[in-house]
Amino acid sequence: MRHAGLAGLLGAAVILGAPAIAFAADDIPANIAAAVADPSRPAADRDLDAARKPAETLAFVGVKPGQRVVDVFAGAYFDRLFSAAVGPSGKVYMFIPAEVVKIKEAPALANGSTPFPDHPNVIALTAPINAFSAPEPVDIVWIRQNYHDLHDKFMGPADVPAFNAAVFKALKPGGEFIVVDHSAPDGSGLADTDTTHRIDAAQVKKEVTAAGFKFDGESALLRNAADPRTALVFDKSIRGHTDQFIYKFRKPN
Repeated sequence: MRHAGLAGLLGAAVILGAPAIAFAADDIPANIAAAVADPSRPAADRDLDAARKPAETLAFVGVKPGQRVVDVFAGAYFDRLFSAAVGPSGKVYMFIPAEVVKIKEAPALANGSTPFPDHPNVIALTAPINAFSAPEPVDIVWIRQNYHDLHDKFMGPADVPAFNAAVFKALKPGGEFIVVDHSAPDGSGLADTDTTHRIDAAQVKKEVTAAGFKFDGESALLRNAADPRTALVFDKSIRGHTDQFIYKFRKPN
């Protein structure tokens, strides 16, 4: 897990089967550029931008004004950006699993509450992970650095096939499921989810496509070839700079 409370809460994108896409400043959509450049963003958020590359990441995702986004294991950093990028006609649902609230990794927020006064289109949702749903059909479901946790004891573990099926159901036809996570060694499967807090990217692809999703590409923005992928992600030698994959899955039209 991220092990950070809600309040605390990379170059080129590569699409498999397509050439590398470089995001120059002029390539970032205006709604995303404005969200990242917003001077009202907390200084602590802006300090993380160099490592997290939010403009390029959200450009890869393709966040558009008016969209509905669900952030599973919600984090304030990206939810403020999603809020600004989708604009007042869009909505951002912060889904906080009840299991995370129980261990005090996130504050308890009432369903339907709006935790950010300056971002009234951000709406909190709390439920057990196996009861995941969205209040309306959505365009994007995003889970960052926590997909691996679905397999861990503190989450139940979750019924991962059922969770992925629920994400599929929540999305509109053509909607996207974005998974960002720390890479484990190739072929390791689920061996490291509750030790170094990493997951084999191939395992994620296998599980998500089994729910009916089509793999729609990956981004190399957060890849780090210098990470041996064996250290605990919180180790000071690698924290904030782990090798991470960004996978995009699409619900067929």
